[in-house]
Amino acid sequence: MNKKAYIKSYGCQMNVYDSARMADVLAGCGYAKAASAEEADLVILNTCHVREKAAEKVYSELGRLRVMRNERRRDGGELMLGVAGCVAQAEGEEMLRRAPFLDIVVGPQAYHRLPALLARAHNGRGAIDTEFPPEPKFDSLPAPSPDGAVSAFLTVQEGCDKFCSFCVVPYTRGAEYSRGAAEVIAEAGHLVANGAREIVLLGQNVNAYHGVAPDGRSEWGLGRLARALGEIDGLARIRYTTSHPRDMDDELIAAHRNVAQLMPFVHLPVQSGSDRILAAMNRRHRVADYLDVIERLRAARPDVALSSDFIVGHPGETDADFEATLDLVRRVGFVQAFSFMYSPRPGTPAAGADDQVSEAVKAERLAILQALLETQQRDFNRACEGRIVDVLFEREGRKAGQAKGRTPWLQPVHIEHAEADRLAGRIAPVEILQAKAGSLAGRIAA
Repeated sequence: MNKKAYIKSYGCQMNVYDSARMADVLAGCGYAKAASAEEADLVILNTCHVREKAAEKVYSELGRLRVMRNERRRDGGELMLGVAGCVAQAEGEEMLRRAPFLDIVVGPQAYHRLPALLARAHNGRGAIDTEFPPEPKFDSLPAPSPDGAVSAFLTVQEGCDKFCSFCVVPYTRGAEYSRGAAEVIAEAGHLVANGAREIVLLGQNVNAYHGVAPDGRSEWGLGRLARALGEIDGLARIRYTTSHPRDMDDELIAAHRNVAQLMPFVHLPVQSGSDRILAAMNRRHRVADYLDVIERLRAARPDVALSSDFIVGHPGETDADFEATLDLVRRVGFVQAFSFMYSPRPGTPAAGADDQVSEAVKAERLAILQALLETQQRDFNRACEGRIVDVLFEREGRKAGQAKGRTPWLQPVHIEHAEADRLAGRIAPVEILQAKAGSLAGRIAA
């Protein structure tokens, strides 16, 4: 390999997984991994379109890279530039118009065709592929390259059929598609054989998974898939994200009771605590439905901890609607959460609504919500002080003699240990000594 590629990921865990798979594809074209753009022959920005001004941030980064490429050319070198992911999918030809110096524009469903795009780009014109191919891209991808990671991502489902009013995912990732169970099990086995102790199953609506069963005669849901993955020797922990309340079925809830490797931590976005706003969001569930799912989860696994997503200031949200969200947060109790101000996404129904909430009101509401959520997270962490919990160690910490791992509830834990460099991949009982702002400090229990 005499060339190097640098892929910069934005956004969700699925983009991290996609970037790793793009690197696998590029390895077949002779590209090794570069640690930075400065040492690369090819730079790809793998983009996310969920947050506000996502496209403008990409164009800003491209401007910096264009300067770098011009300097490289003056020195007799070359640097190819590409954009992948959801911004590439949404912008398409417009991206080549605004950034004509780009060599490659590729959507999230077409990156398996990077070799052909590189060949076309080498012919002196920008190459674009934002089609949703009839054949699944996973059929064309090489096996994941081993990287020794203790926790590994594995995409099992892509796309979304929900069409929430605020979300661009159905337009950038396409319709729901689930990989076959046998294919997923094989990739999981490959990851475990190469050092993974934990696997995080990914999907835009991961619990909508409905992959073809290994016998080809039926379909499996996520709960059945979790049971099969739990039989892989050496796989200690299973997680999944991101879920939708409508797809939390009985089989998956039962798996939380019956599959020891399935961690007692569920990220279940609700977005709002107001039925009126949930209807405006086209979420297709009510607050009562969400609370019922939580009750069933806690009945199956009493120690389950909940995380969620919230959007404040969706068009039409009143003070009463916002208070309903605060009430839901108090009733459920979340150990983690992601909360954001509503920002219009071009082409989505909510973007054209007349009753937009002012930026000042959104900012005030977000501050109130985040203060409550942070209090709940802090209280949960403090409740762990003095307890002994199993920690899966992932790597050395930033300080010498420090090791970092995670509890079953995804809390980061730091310990001081004489053999910190040998703990990665081990699960050990840790006594929690102190709860800090975003992590726990502990020591190996006697």
